[in-house]
Amino acid sequence: MVTRRTLIKSLGAVSVAAPMFSMPSIARGQSAGRVVVVGGGFGGATAAKYLKRQNPALDVTLVEASGRFYTCPFSNLYLGGLRDFESIGHSYDELTDVYGVNLVTDWAEGVDGDAHTVTLASGEVLDYDKLLLSPGVDMRWGAIEGYDESAAQLAPHAWKAGEQTQILKAQLESMDDGGLFILSSPENPFRCPPGPYERVSMIANYFTNNKPNSKILVLDSKDAFSKQGLFEAGWRELYGDMIEWVSLSNDGRVVRVDAENLEVETEFGEVHKADVLNIVPPQKAGAIADAAGVTNEGGWVPIVPETFESQQVPDIYVVGDATVAAPMPKSGFCANSQGKVAAAAIVASLAGQEPPAPSWVNTCYSVLAPDYGISVAGVYHVADGQIAEVADSGGVSPADADSDFRRREAEYAVGWYDAIARDTWGTGA
Repeated sequence: MVTRRTLIKSLGAVSVAAPMFSMPSIARGQSAGRVVVVGGGFGGATAAKYLKRQNPALDVTLVEASGRFYTCPFSNLYLGGLRDFESIGHSYDELTDVYGVNLVTDWAEGVDGDAHTVTLASGEVLDYDKLLLSPGVDMRWGAIEGYDESAAQLAPHAWKAGEQTQILKAQLESMDDGGLFILSSPENPFRCPPGPYERVSMIANYFTNNKPNSKILVLDSKDAFSKQGLFEAGWRELYGDMIEWVSLSNDGRVVRVDAENLEVETEFGEVHKADVLNIVPPQKAGAIADAAGVTNEGGWVPIVPETFESQQVPDIYVVGDATVAAPMPKSGFCANSQGKVAAAAIVASLAGQEPPAPSWVNTCYSVLAPDYGISVAGVYHVADGQIAEVADSGGVSPADADSDFRRREAEYAVGWYDAIARDTWGTGA
């Protein structure tokens, strides 16, 4: 039986687990077809790499708008002063130089599922036999009154690592001691369920060291959140009363944003004014998923559980945050695990074989302070045609853990990040 103890030991401290299935048997050099992968994050880069690992004869093209990928995992540690920005950036050198993946630095703007083509912003058209999308998320601009792309320049979401993360970091650094940081957290589903709460933990760490009279207010569109008991206990122990969390039932839902004045209004009319305002808005699958016709009415992508092929358009596979894959969370580790499963299914399909029976692993560390970490882990499989968690396969950190346990989990978090980055992008990261 896979236990939480064995998951933490194997996933956090040492390495990223290999995909939990038998690979299809493909003869080296066999002509296998053309696969286009859109999106070079945890899901797409992993899929491209493992496609070539399983059959080097595949013609694999990775389309990614940026030549360097910055991760949302550990971007909060950058905000908290524990990492520099380039430490969360990764190149595609190993994928291209070692595995022979063709990298196209461009935006994918259109998909013709009947013709099996992808159209790029440059006008180039790529043919495919199989298409894998790892589009991540887009913000639902306008879902909160007053919050659009221009407002995000003043009140950043920083829910895609990059310029937005740097804007938020600069605002925190320029804020006066004694100021108020407000974070608005969305209702489910959204990318990285524990992310907002790790973020305020890391910002509290930064404030404690640099602006100790400052306060943090979390306005939440939910009544509960991932690892809540562990977070709240950690906040009390580490930061006293610096962090205040307001639930949905206590008027935490933000319904209007005035970005110019850094003000938010909640559902029952209360107005809060921030010195730094961080709005994490409702989300949906990235735009290319809409263009491909694989999204549902909720803006997410339903998939075939065994393969992650789209339920709506054949020969298109979708992995990562864009998918409907509950109870798996929208996490980087899940995207990596899903990328391996989809790659194996594609290789098998192109070879005229049945896909291997899949299983997925997830672990998610949250760092509350340099020596204080917490985690959640799980193993998933297909049961009765649905993705389900394997009984007794994971769980969260113990509530009564001592300081040495919390310190080791913070260390494991660093090991986890280094391992998954290496597994996804390689030694050239």
